[in-house]
Amino acid sequence: QVQLVESGGGLVQAGGSLRLSCAASGSRFAFNIMGWYRQAPGKQRELVATITGGDSTNYADSVKGRFTISRDNAKNTVLLQMYSLKPEDTAVYYCYAFRVGVSYWGQGTQVTVSS
Repeated sequence: QVQLVESGGGLVQAGGSLRLSCAASGSRFAFNIMGWYRQAPGKQRELVATITGGDSTNYADSVKGRFTISRDNAKNTVLLQMYSLKPEDTAVYYCYAFRVGVSYWGQGTQVTVSS
């Protein structure tokens, strides 16, 4: 059974940095796509960034230039390095993985950015 476990969330002041990590277990094969979504209170879940097995990346316009996604296929992990954090980045961040028509989600990790 595939499990995605996030770590690295927390409280940070505006302008600060955080790094989120997601480790996938229960799969012998790399995922086609891995990434991060987030959901703020009262809002829909939205894409933050994704990365393919070939390292092609896609970012939400709101985080371009501030966030960097990377992955280690051998370890089935995906990282999200976040710089210049803003209060509007406050949300629960969810790890996402996709392979062969099936999507997997982590439990989420809270990121809070204070002004």
